[in-house]
Amino acid sequence: MEHRKFIYLLNELSDELTATQAEKLIAALHAGSGEDAVCALIEQSAREDLSCPHCEGTHLQHWGKSHGLQRYRCMSCAKTFNALTGTPLARLQHKDLWLTFAHALQHSHSVRRAAQDCGIANATSFHWRHRFLAAQKHAKARRLEGIVEVDETFILKSAKGQRGLARSPRKRGGKAKKPGLSKEHVPVLIARDRSGAMVDAVLPDRSEKAIHQVLERVVSKDALLCMDGDKALIAFARSQGIEYEPVIVSRGERVCEGVLHVQNVNAYVSRLKGWMKPFNGVATKYLQNYLGWRRLLESQGHAITPEFCLSAALG
Repeated sequence: MEHRKFIYLLNELSDELTATQAEKLIAALHAGSGEDAVCALIEQSAREDLSCPHCEGTHLQHWGKSHGLQRYRCMSCAKTFNALTGTPLARLQHKDLWLTFAHALQHSHSVRRAAQDCGIANATSFHWRHRFLAAQKHAKARRLEGIVEVDETFILKSAKGQRGLARSPRKRGGKAKKPGLSKEHVPVLIARDRSGAMVDAVLPDRSEKAIHQVLERVVSKDALLCMDGDKALIAFARSQGIEYEPVIVSRGERVCEGVLHVQNVNAYVSRLKGWMKPFNGVATKYLQNYLGWRRLLESQGHAITPEFCLSAALG
């Protein structure tokens, strides 16, 4: 718009609008700028590796715009798509609120707090949380090398949000009925090398087979495993011909040969459980999402931004 026309329009609006109308106009302008920023970020992420999500073709042509995003037509399969097609955020509405919601993820806000920040329903906030976290379930290290620390932790099983439970519901996460470990807990395997690369998984049981499925293709053959003496972990290391060193903390063993220990992975487990505590119990069926969320936060530390969280949600 030309400057003279803009000044004329500004004068007209200032004379005609009521206070309520002015507030609505400001809110609409802010929403538009928020959506533009999100669309720009989405387009920028897509340009890095743009291909057809249907056939992976790279011969594309522009096919108009829709909802602020460029559409493309694949010359191979003739299907159209945009930068969100095939991502966890596809068909999710209110793009103007996505950066605000990503800010809530950055600061680990509760579902209720995120809903208040964005002006959406609690159910919508919960739905958005798991759409934003869906890609993080698989965002794990592909290779662990050098000294690799491995440990298991145990999290109380939770049917949070489910109806028709066979037992009475626990309040605010609750406690197990039996002391120590029992079938009320789910095992979580965590492997981390000294560079910070990490793999974790919710295990169906504590068997060698379950551990084998998680670590076989990830741990380098010339790595050195540091563990707490778990029999299944030792059996895995032996079957793969991987050197290992048991460090049994319960016997007072802390560090072997000056560098072999499990302190890094134990410190991570402590941070993970401390971070999860304010959620007052995490539904077991969503536990992988929360593990991915924590990995996302750990990957950037204090330098993490809402923009980074949004880009990560696109997968």
